[in-house]
Amino acid sequence: MTAHPLPTPAVTAPAAAPPSPVLEFWLDFRKNSGAVAGLVLITVLILLALSAHLVAPHSPVLTNDTAFLRPPFWQQGGSLTYPLGTDAIGRDILSRLIHGARLSLLIGIAVVSLSVIAGTILGLVAGFFRGVTEVAIMRLMDITLTLPSLLLAIVIVAILGPGLMNAMLAVAIVLLPHYVRIARAAVISEVSKDYVTAAKVAGAGRLRLMFKEVLPNCAAPLIVQATLGISTAILDAAALGFLGLGAQPPSPEWGTMLADAREFVLRAWWVVTLPGLAILLTVLAFNLLGDGLRDALDPKLKR
Repeated sequence: MTAHPLPTPAVTAPAAAPPSPVLEFWLDFRKNSGAVAGLVLITVLILLALSAHLVAPHSPVLTNDTAFLRPPFWQQGGSLTYPLGTDAIGRDILSRLIHGARLSLLIGIAVVSLSVIAGTILGLVAGFFRGVTEVAIMRLMDITLTLPSLLLAIVIVAILGPGLMNAMLAVAIVLLPHYVRIARAAVISEVSKDYVTAAKVAGAGRLRLMFKEVLPNCAAPLIVQATLGISTAILDAAALGFLGLGAQPPSPEWGTMLADAREFVLRAWWVVTLPGLAILLTVLAFNLLGDGLRDALDPKLKR
């Protein structure tokens, strides 16, 4: 009899380790080319804002009596000394745009941070303490939402007085209801899940349930709304600055620059177009980034 060799057991390759959450998020995020472009533009703006004192060729408030309304360098009468021209009192437009990026980003981030923190706390309280507390908080937010946002901000600044800090506070109050509603809805959907029940059985207190168990699972929609809210904050702050209620001259805030250039719109297009274009590109970048974050963080959209 011929001995048959024993069959060799098949060797299976080890299963590949799942990608880390950060890598998985980045792989989903980079599929959206618009979001990547928005992230690149925001990164450039942040770098310009942080190094404004090094990058800007001139002081944003320094005037030149011999260079009133000088056009950009590619037009007749322009020069590379003032690459994007000057305004009505001889200040360099490029330097004011760069320093304005610092101010506008600071306004957007500070306003949204204040709104997110206050809105998240109120939303958690409304979601956990149902009944009279929830009704009082949500009806107040509903009343705030019924008022036009810019009109409400104007009323608040008119009461508090014009100025950058008061304008930031007014915009933060205007944006607050959105985060309260998102946080409350996320809390209500999370408190009925098994992990919250298990934490309650294990003896977790209400504060631990709110901030350690539920809040991390409500972060995704809040992050997306915060990113979109920065663009809204920049727009509202620019509108208040344009009306003379926000940052006051000679601050190089983009809305204030537009207000200063109103009377020269027909004979010096650059003093109006360039600050408006800066606002447009910044708001567009944050909106694109917010869309990409929503697509990457929402499991329903992934499926």
